[in-house]
Amino acid sequence: MKGQNDPLFWQTLERKRVYNGKIFDICQVERQSTAGQKGEFVEVNAPQWTTVLPWFRSEEGEPSFVMVRQYRHGSNSVVVEFPAGTVDPNETPYEAALRELEEETGYVPAGKVTKLGSVSPNPAFMTNRVYFYLVEGLFDKKKQKLDENEQLEIIIMPVEKVLNLMGTKEFDNGIMMIAQAYFVRYAQNNLYLLN
Repeated sequence: MKGQNDPLFWQTLERKRVYNGKIFDICQVERQSTAGQKGEFVEVNAPQWTTVLPWFRSEEGEPSFVMVRQYRHGSNSVVVEFPAGTVDPNETPYEAALRELEEETGYVPAGKVTKLGSVSPNPAFMTNRVYFYLVEGLFDKKKQKLDENEQLEIIIMPVEKVLNLMGTKEFDNGIMMIAQAYFVRYAQNNLYLLN
């Protein structure tokens, strides 16, 4: 990546915040290309996000995930997801991942925590990134610490079932598909995670 020296890079001429919201801001941005085109564009400035893939072996020895089932206002539907949330100010994505895991499920890491990667969720208009962490092994503190408007059901699912259902029915969150892709890539070199 060449960054600002790339011949396709557009220079920012002006940025104005036109909406200040609870979970994101919207900015109107004027930019100019290296070929001289000028245009006005929209940026959605959202906080960084983090997603946790809590992996463990069930009592039967089956590789499994801890997941949460909850209502999502944007899609007006109930979905199954990995624990996830926003990164608070003065918090690293790693710290946020462990906080969200404990708040949503009552579990804390009992083993290795691995950063699987991070991506821009939609570079066409969003400025944030989402970070993915695999937690291997869990200790159950048995107490959720849900936010004011959160209502979650904790579910345990075999890894194989999650891999087969992702992208269908209640497993309809695109960020979870990205999480699964990171997991599969990592698991190809760590096959014990799959069997």
